[in-house]
Amino acid sequence: MEYSEAKSLFDEWNNALLTGDTKNIMPLYEADAILLPTISNQVRHNHAEIEDYFVTFLARGPQGKIEEANVRRFGDVAINSGVYTFTFKDTSSVTARFTYVYRWNGQRWMIVEHHSSAMPE
Repeated sequence: MEYSEAKSLFDEWNNALLTGDTKNIMPLYEADAILLPTISNQVRHNHAEIEDYFVTFLARGPQGKIEEANVRRFGDVAINSGVYTFTFKDTSSVTARFTYVYRWNGQRWMIVEHHSSAMPE
């Protein structure tokens, strides 16, 4: 995976957020994916739990922008980590560290782990 492909995957994920519909986000995550979300202390272990998080997150109208990305590939696993900022419809924002771990399933890159934590003050 090259930087341009990682950026394209993030854009696909971010565009899914902009629809406000979890049905557009969930196909990007493997069935057994793990999400350590930005604005929740609960680790999400499967599609039902991940979707539950996104229902609340999407209600805030998030739009993400990558500030820094670091892409590495190890065979059929790729990692994109760095810093992004979410701006919400109420004009508030949160800057967070992120890590997306992708696995190539033979057809496309799928998110198998996604960690996002607000930057410390």
